Formats: sequence, structure tokens, C-alpha cells
Amino acid sequence: MPIMQVSRKVDYALRAAIYLAYRNDRRPCSVAEIATREAIPKKFLEKIIQDLIHSGIVRSTRGAQGGYTLTREPEAVTFKDVIEAIEGPVALNVCVGDAAATLDCCAQSSHCSMLWVWQEAQKRVMDVFATTTLADVLQKRATPSVEIVADAATG
Repeated sequence: MPIMQVSRKVDYALRAAIYLAYRNDRRPCSVAEIATREAIPKKFLEKIIQDLIHSGIVRSTRGAQGGYTLTREPEAVTFKDVIEAIEGPVALNVCVGDAAATLDCCAQSSHCSMLWVWQEAQKRVMDVFATTTLADVLQKRATPSVEIVADAATG
């Protein structure tokens, strides 16, 4: 049975962005480092990082000490920013989100008894995505950041 589910690509993008936010030293990280730490296929992560660069969430630094960093502080990057960088605007159904601007988005839209449910669900989901920042996730993360920074520096 199909379920509403975040795509693997969005999941990986969020994990990569959180990892970059988690780095206390803010030094550039390689795709290989992020892929290893977050158990993300490296080739897939390379494509995801490019989407994050094009959307202005991640910056690339060239050179021997190069890699990737966030362009903003973790408090300024929301789940909505990352999700929309990867997949564009989020809509739970065709009758909500950007597609809902046209009344003919669905044959039932003019008399749909469920429209209010989809609209409320869309509003609540988007509120969570728009108000949850990478910093919020860092505050709730169980593993101390010292371990990752120390392991990355020695490994």
C-alpha cells in the first residue's frame, strides 16, 4: 500500500545539511566525508549537493582543503528550504500548494468535501517545515558534536 513519504533524495539532502550544520569548526567537508558519516551513496550525494549549491544553501570551496559548507548559519536554514531546493514546492495533493491556484486542478475541486482537510494538512505540514531549522535538530541530537569533529579530524 503506498504511503505519503519523504523521498530518499530529500532525506539525504536533510541529513547532509544537518551534518554540515553539526560541524563546530565550519571547515569545508568533502562529499566522501559526508557520505561516509551519513551512510549516503557518494554518487547520489554529489548530485544532491549540486542542487543545494544551486539553491544557495551550500557553498563549494576549491582546493586541497576545499569541500562544502553551509552558506548561512543553521538557525537560518529551514527544512522547507532544503526540501524545496531538492523537489520544488511541496503539495500533499493537487488541490493544495502552488497547483491549487487554478480551480480546475481537479474535476472535483468545486464541490470537494475533503478540500478543507487537504488545506489544513498542507498548512500544518508546511508550518512545521518552515519553522524547523537545522539548529533545532542540532539541539535535539543525542551524540555530542565533539565526537564527530574529533573523528573527522583524525580520520
